[in-house]
Amino acid sequence: MNITDDDFELANKRAAHRQAHYPRASSVRYDRRIARLVVDLETGLGLTMSLKDLQGLENAKPKDLEGVEISPSGFGIYFPKLDMDLYVPGLLEGYLGTKRWMAAKNGKKGGKVSTEAKAAAARSNGQLGGRPKKKKNEELMPA
Repeated sequence: MNITDDDFELANKRAAHRQAHYPRASSVRYDRRIARLVVDLETGLGLTMSLKDLQGLENAKPKDLEGVEISPSGFGIYFPKLDMDLYVPGLLEGYLGTKRWMAAKNGKKGGKVSTEAKAAAARSNGQLGGRPKKKKNEELMPA
Protein backbone atom coordinates (compact mmCIF):
# COMPACT_ATOMS: atom_id res chain seq x y z
CA MET A 1 0.00 0.00 0.00
CA ASN A 2 1.42 3.34 -1.05
CA ILE A 3 0.79 6.39 1.09
CA THR A 4 0.33 9.55 -0.91
CA ASP A 5 0.97 13.12 0.20
CA ASP A 6 -2.82 13.58 0.37
CA ASP A 7 -3.14 10.57 2.72
CA PHE A 8 -0.37 11.97 4.90
CA GLU A 9 -2.00 15.43 5.01
CA LEU A 10 -5.39 13.91 5.88
CA ALA A 11 -3.83 11.89 8.72
CA ASN A 12 -2.19 15.05 10.09
CA LYS A 13 -5.54 16.87 10.00
CA ARG A 14 -7.25 14.00 11.87
CA ALA A 15 -4.49 14.01 14.50
CA ALA A 16 -4.76 17.78 14.95
CA HIS A 17 -8.54 17.50 15.36
CA ARG A 18 -8.14 14.72 17.93
CA GLN A 19 -5.56 16.69 19.88
CA ALA A 20 -7.84 19.73 19.92
CA HIS A 21 -10.91 17.83 21.11
CA TYR A 22 -9.69 15.09 23.47
CA PRO A 23 -7.50 15.36 26.55
CA ARG A 24 -4.47 13.11 26.69
CA ALA A 25 -3.46 10.77 29.49
CA SER A 26 -0.72 12.13 31.72
CA SER A 27 -0.41 9.15 34.08
CA VAL A 28 -1.91 5.73 34.67
CA ARG A 29 -1.76 3.41 37.66
CA TYR A 30 -3.62 0.62 39.39
CA ASP A 31 -4.90 1.64 42.82
CA ARG A 32 -5.04 -1.54 44.93
CA ARG A 33 -6.88 0.24 47.74
CA ILE A 34 -9.96 0.87 45.59
CA ALA A 35 -9.24 -1.95 43.09
CA ARG A 36 -9.45 0.41 40.11
CA LEU A 37 -7.38 1.50 37.15
CA VAL A 38 -6.79 5.26 37.46
CA VAL A 39 -6.05 7.36 34.38
CA ASP A 40 -5.13 11.00 35.02
CA LEU A 41 -5.71 13.38 32.12
CA GLU A 42 -3.70 16.47 31.25
CA THR A 43 -6.78 18.57 32.08
CA GLY A 44 -6.56 17.53 35.73
CA LEU A 45 -9.53 15.17 35.48
CA GLY A 46 -9.19 11.50 36.29
CA LEU A 47 -10.94 8.34 35.18
CA THR A 48 -11.31 5.33 37.47
CA MET A 49 -12.45 1.99 36.13
CA SER A 50 -12.88 -1.50 37.48
CA LEU A 51 -10.77 -4.04 35.62
CA LYS A 52 -13.89 -6.21 35.26
CA ASP A 53 -15.41 -3.49 33.08
CA LEU A 54 -12.52 -3.28 30.61
CA GLN A 55 -12.24 -5.76 27.76
CA GLY A 56 -8.93 -7.56 28.01
CA LEU A 57 -8.37 -6.61 31.64
CA GLU A 58 -11.35 -8.41 33.20
CA ASN A 59 -9.11 -11.27 34.43
CA ALA A 60 -5.91 -9.26 34.94
CA LYS A 61 -4.02 -9.39 38.20
CA PRO A 62 -2.24 -6.32 39.63
CA LYS A 63 1.15 -7.79 38.63
CA ASP A 64 -0.09 -7.96 35.01
CA LEU A 65 -0.45 -4.18 35.03
CA GLU A 66 3.16 -3.47 35.92
CA GLY A 67 5.14 -1.53 33.33
CA VAL A 68 2.07 0.13 31.83
CA GLU A 69 2.99 2.79 29.27
CA ILE A 70 1.30 5.85 27.81
CA SER A 71 1.80 6.30 24.07
CA PRO A 72 3.70 9.42 22.92
CA SER A 73 0.42 10.92 21.68
CA GLY A 74 -1.18 10.38 25.11
CA PHE A 75 -4.16 8.68 23.48
CA GLY A 76 -3.06 5.10 24.08
CA ILE A 77 -2.36 3.06 27.20
CA TYR A 78 -0.29 -0.07 26.67
CA PHE A 79 0.00 -3.05 29.03
CA PRO A 80 3.15 -4.89 27.86
CA LYS A 81 2.65 -7.99 30.04
CA LEU A 82 -0.77 -8.51 28.44
CA ASP A 83 0.09 -7.06 25.01
CA MET A 84 -3.08 -5.02 25.25
CA ASP A 85 -4.02 -1.41 24.52
CA LEU A 86 -6.72 0.98 25.68
CA TYR A 87 -7.75 4.00 23.62
CA VAL A 88 -8.25 7.08 25.81
CA PRO A 89 -10.77 8.89 23.55
CA GLY A 90 -12.82 5.68 23.48
CA LEU A 91 -12.76 5.49 27.27
CA LEU A 92 -13.95 9.10 27.45
CA GLU A 93 -16.88 8.20 25.20
CA GLY A 94 -17.77 5.22 27.38
CA TYR A 95 -16.38 2.48 25.14
CA LEU A 96 -14.74 -0.07 27.41
CA GLY A 97 -14.40 -2.74 24.71
CA THR A 98 -15.61 -3.68 21.26
CA LYS A 99 -19.29 -3.21 20.39
CA ARG A 100 -19.85 -6.96 20.52
CA TRP A 101 -18.16 -7.35 23.91
CA MET A 102 -20.08 -4.41 25.39
CA ALA A 103 -23.40 -5.71 24.02
CA ALA A 104 -22.79 -9.10 25.64
CA LYS A 105 -21.84 -7.45 28.93
CA ASN A 106 -24.91 -5.19 28.85
CA GLY A 107 -27.17 -8.10 27.88
CA LYS A 108 -25.91 -10.07 30.87
CA LYS A 109 -26.82 -7.16 33.15
CA GLY A 110 -30.26 -6.87 31.57
CA GLY A 111 -31.01 -10.53 32.20
CA LYS A 112 -30.37 -10.06 35.92
CA VAL A 113 -32.76 -7.13 36.27
CA SER A 114 -35.95 -7.97 38.13
CA THR A 115 -39.03 -6.08 36.99
CA GLU A 116 -42.72 -6.39 37.80
CA ALA A 117 -43.30 -7.63 34.23
CA LYS A 118 -40.79 -10.47 34.71
CA ALA A 119 -42.31 -11.37 38.08
CA ALA A 120 -45.83 -11.42 36.56
CA ALA A 121 -44.65 -13.64 33.70
CA ALA A 122 -43.02 -16.04 36.17
CA ARG A 123 -46.22 -16.23 38.23
CA SER A 124 -48.28 -16.84 35.09
CA ASN A 125 -45.94 -19.59 33.91
CA GLY A 126 -45.99 -21.15 37.38
CA GLN A 127 -49.78 -21.43 37.23
CA LEU A 128 -49.38 -23.50 34.09
CA GLY A 129 -47.45 -26.11 36.05
CA GLY A 130 -43.95 -24.69 35.85
CA ARG A 131 -41.09 -26.49 34.18
CA PRO A 132 -41.69 -30.05 33.07
CA LYS A 133 -40.11 -32.71 35.28
CA LYS A 134 -36.92 -34.26 33.96
CA LYS A 135 -37.12 -37.94 33.13
CA LYS A 136 -34.79 -40.27 34.96
CA ASN A 137 -31.96 -41.91 33.02
CA GLU A 138 -33.54 -45.36 33.10
CA GLU A 139 -36.75 -44.02 31.56
CA LEU A 140 -34.75 -42.47 28.71
CA MET A 141 -32.77 -45.62 27.92
CA PRO A 142 -34.53 -48.38 25.99
CA ALA A 143 -34.39 -51.78 27.63
